[in-house]
Amino acid sequence: MATIFSKIVAGEIPSYKVAEDDRFYAFLDINPLVKGHTLVIPKREVDYIFDLEDDEFVALHLFAKSVAKAIEKAIPCKRIGIAVMGLEVPHAHIHLIPINKEADMIISNPKQKLSDQEFAAIAKSIKKVWDSNRNDL
Repeated sequence: MATIFSKIVAGEIPSYKVAEDDRFYAFLDINPLVKGHTLVIPKREVDYIFDLEDDEFVALHLFAKSVAKAIEKAIPCKRIGIAVMGLEVPHAHIHLIPINKEADMIISNPKQKLSDQEFAAIAKSIKKVWDSNRNDL
């Protein structure tokens, strides 16, 4: 059975896409810790990140790096934190979280409530940076 992330990639479930190439997809987390909290996934459904083939594992991280650089330019923050937990959805994924202090990375923190307009504006600003600087990020 396809995961919710596979359904997002297939367009069966809407998402706030910020970046995409032939192998990977990045979109805003709909239960964000902070504005700009983004998930990066391989399009190929693999449950556990360490079950990815070596080349795909490396490529996923390089893609995530380019997305993180775009987030950093689009969202005011000191750094982009990265987390891989893998228990929420059985589909390998990386959390990219804009942070200004270490406490911003605490997954049990209250989630932000954003409107569709806020999500769309955030996604548009990150996607614009990623699209225009894709080869330089």
